[in-house]
Amino acid sequence: MRWLTLYARSRQVPASLAATLLAATVLWAFAGDGGGGPGDPRPAAFLLTTGVMAFSVGLSGQDPALDRTAATPWPYRRAAHVVLAATTVGGTLLLLQTAGDPMATTALVVRDCAGLTGLAALGAALSGGQYAWTLPFGWLALAYFAPLGQSTLGRVATWPVQPPGTEAATWTALALAGAGTVAYAVAGPRQ
Repeated sequence: MRWLTLYARSRQVPASLAATLLAATVLWAFAGDGGGGPGDPRPAAFLLTTGVMAFSVGLSGQDPALDRTAATPWPYRRAAHVVLAATTVGGTLLLLQTAGDPMATTALVVRDCAGLTGLAALGAALSGGQYAWTLPFGWLALAYFAPLGQSTLGRVATWPVQPPGTEAATWTALALAGAGTVAYAVAGPRQ
């Protein structure tokens, strides 16, 4: 159990969890005023992106050489880290929703957490852990502000803010989750 504690501290999990809980509570309180409407997925997507960005800083350790020379297989740990980060961020929103009006459906939370965490993992594999947050942030900014319409390409580009049940959004999120998790698990964070 000691290795798990050391791993969590080296990946800044306690600080990421605290930042996620604080951000989720503040954003949920502000979104609870009904500004986006009951079916608007944008506040939930923003909240989930904030949580994923908080956890993305822990996708690389302080010493890349130590990570690469460990006696235990890192791909399994990396994949588990991505899955647990997505579960924690999504669980935080679902837990907050039990205290008041629901902000998003469970399907939307699962879809967005999977896709956004996959994007962060892909960002870590391409740019390193310190810049892993840029892909989820950039994609959400595109989805919020780009007038892409309702074509298939538009739905793919704006998948985080599409309503649950949108096939193009679901498949895009699944593809990003799979590609990001596999790239990060196999290659690790870029140095």
